[in-house]
Amino acid sequence: MLGTVVPGLISLQRRFRSRPGHVLLASPVKSGTTWIKSLTFATMARSSYPPSAADHPLRRLNPHECVPYMEDLFVHGHEAKLEALPSPRLMHTHLHYSLLPRSLANCKTVFVCREPKDMIVSLWHFLNRAGVNLSLSEVFELICDGKNPNGPFWEHVLGYWSASKARPDGVLFLRYEKMLVDPVGTVRELARFLGVPFSAAEEAAELPMEICELCSFDTMRGLQGNKTGSTGEFNFAHQSYFRKGIVGDWVNHMTPKMARRIDTAVEEKLRGLGLTFTS
Repeated sequence: MLGTVVPGLISLQRRFRSRPGHVLLASPVKSGTTWIKSLTFATMARSSYPPSAADHPLRRLNPHECVPYMEDLFVHGHEAKLEALPSPRLMHTHLHYSLLPRSLANCKTVFVCREPKDMIVSLWHFLNRAGVNLSLSEVFELICDGKNPNGPFWEHVLGYWSASKARPDGVLFLRYEKMLVDPVGTVRELARFLGVPFSAAEEAAELPMEICELCSFDTMRGLQGNKTGSTGEFNFAHQSYFRKGIVGDWVNHMTPKMARRIDTAVEEKLRGLGLTFTS
């Protein structure tokens, strides 16, 4: 995988050009990427595509087709597809904050992360569905050792956490678990942060709730565009992005010893920085 990440990163650093109003979504792998893409796209496109519209792009396309993954485009020399997007452009990255092109320094950035044990289990299932036959123990060891194409989990999260504290008007830091508890509140927060708050008329029409319903796990999983087809260099099946989407599934797979080890490792790395993960 490093064979694609590194060339993509170099190309991105050299050739990316930002635009005013640019919006960047960021996340570690398997941490709510598909959902934040759906919610943000639906929120930003609501004037052109009301969430109830039968021809809404999210009703016929996978969210990853609606919001491009920057590294994938640049590693294959397809950045023209990015340039062709209308402004304001909406894109996604798995890159660490410190590796973002300097031209993105002033854009609006939305970062989402997930409790690491659930992230590990989700990643393991995802890789196996994609034909990468690693055991849970092997994936677990890689994450614990910080061996990830996009850097150690804790450093990835801390980069955006620190940025959100330094630039709260420029970086929105979201937690997957909190999003699940209050998705409508999350959509309202997202709209305000992006400078497109819901009007009184939109609130009266329950537009935030309609967006959440369109982007809900059950709705997305049931759409034809997410049952067939594949995305990206590795041809990940669209349906592989919709397994469970719940909190706490790690207890069905990890031993208590494994859980204590990753909890301790993350706690030590984040100690004193105002950020914690609890089960």
